[in-house]
Amino acid sequence: MRHQRVVKKFGRSTAHRAMLMKGLVTNLILAESIQTTLPKAKEARKDADKIVTIAKKGDLAARRLASSRLLDPAAVQKLFAKVAPAMKDRKGGYTRIVKLGSRKGDATEMCVLQWSYVGEAATAPAAEEPAKEVK
Repeated sequence: MRHQRVVKKFGRSTAHRAMLMKGLVTNLILAESIQTTLPKAKEARKDADKIVTIAKKGDLAARRLASSRLLDPAAVQKLFAKVAPAMKDRKGGYTRIVKLGSRKGDATEMCVLQWSYVGEAATAPAAEEPAKEVK
């Protein structure tokens, strides 16, 4: 029985599973939204939230740590230039999972993993500025 076991193995070796999560987080940073299975998204969300917390520090040590946990230098650059500044006022919950339903071939639950700031500008009502009075 799997009592108090935290890690989901996905039928892969430890190294394969680590590279899978690195690849998912790297692609999430580069594409800002990825479509994957629900269990993989839940595991990748943990790593993505941790790497954003690291990137919010913004110093050289944080950049080196992020580059060791990502596969692409362009992802590190985008993480520090775009993603971390967008999350500076947020204390957690940097990602969201949107369920899509079952995949046709094997009925696996599919979802979209995306940053929580993606789509916020489109859904938030636009604030109108008051008209200036001319005297």
